[in-house]
Amino acid sequence: MIRLTIDGQIIETPEGSTVLEAARNAGVRIPTLCHLADLTPEGACRVCVVEVEGARGLVTACTYPASAGLVVRTNSAAIREARKSVIELMLANHPQDCLSCQRNLDCELQTLANNLGIREIRFTGERREYAVDDSNPFIIRDNNKCILCGRCVRVCQQVQCCDVLEWTNRGFDTKIAPAFDVPMPESSCVFCGTCVSACPVGALTEKPMRHAGLPDKKVKTTCPFCGVGCNFDLNVKDDKVIGVTSNLTSAVNGRLTCVKGRFGIDYVHSPERLTTPLIKKDGDFVAATWDEALDLITARFAAIKNAHGGDALAALSSARCVNEENYLMQKFMRAVIGTNNIDHCART
Repeated sequence: MIRLTIDGQIIETPEGSTVLEAARNAGVRIPTLCHLADLTPEGACRVCVVEVEGARGLVTACTYPASAGLVVRTNSAAIREARKSVIELMLANHPQDCLSCQRNLDCELQTLANNLGIREIRFTGERREYAVDDSNPFIIRDNNKCILCGRCVRVCQQVQCCDVLEWTNRGFDTKIAPAFDVPMPESSCVFCGTCVSACPVGALTEKPMRHAGLPDKKVKTTCPFCGVGCNFDLNVKDDKVIGVTSNLTSAVNGRLTCVKGRFGIDYVHSPERLTTPLIKKDGDFVAATWDEALDLITARFAAIKNAHGGDALAALSSARCVNEENYLMQKFMRAVIGTNNIDHCART
């Protein structure tokens, strides 16, 4: 452990920490836009600048290494003015359509602007203009709203390991896009949506949640599509699921989801979804209660077993079930039915 001083407070932090990590461990808030705890620091946004005694000018807290005896100030007048100027420059080249933006009231740039008391844009000049890429059913990519923080690039490289997004062009024309700036479906994107979970603004958004508004609540749940057991948040509005967002507290998957988990929830409210058991009578399926369905299954299983023995029955379990459910299925077949005829769809 090393000791340093932040805003007059002597704190201890593990050796190898950055100033930002040391400050957050001590409960000192330093605003950021490009930083995420599970990604390597980049110092792209310059919002986390602080004063360090002996350093030349302001330094970025997310990249500056903490060392013994360091004296840091995080909230002086010069720092606040520098942060304000950085945000104003971002807003000068950012669409002013907050009220209609999908990330309204859930936008980190908007929050920082409010916290810094920015009410008008002082800077004017040429604006970037890009076509919006909504050529796929899952993700809308609007480079006009991109603040070039690089979160999506790093999360695609370091978390999902797909390397789909990258910096392209230079200077004023710099933007983030797939290789050769092709539409998303023509790239190697797997549409996991991890980049969307990392974006601090409305540059990357979930297409199914467009025009849905803010959720009334978020409900943590387990993905039903396979046995991995990923956790995520169901965004619920008016008792209807409007989308899925990452739950960063999940020890299983963190911000990661697959395309099914993040975008495959439309079946929940599908009119074709079965919501009650069906029993075939006179060639047609008719609705039944669970008691009726289970009684029928029990009677049919017993009749087959009594007439032909347990080996006349077999079961196939699914990778969409959790481990405990698959265990119960094989236990049922072996202990109740009396057969080893149990297989699994993922067996190779």
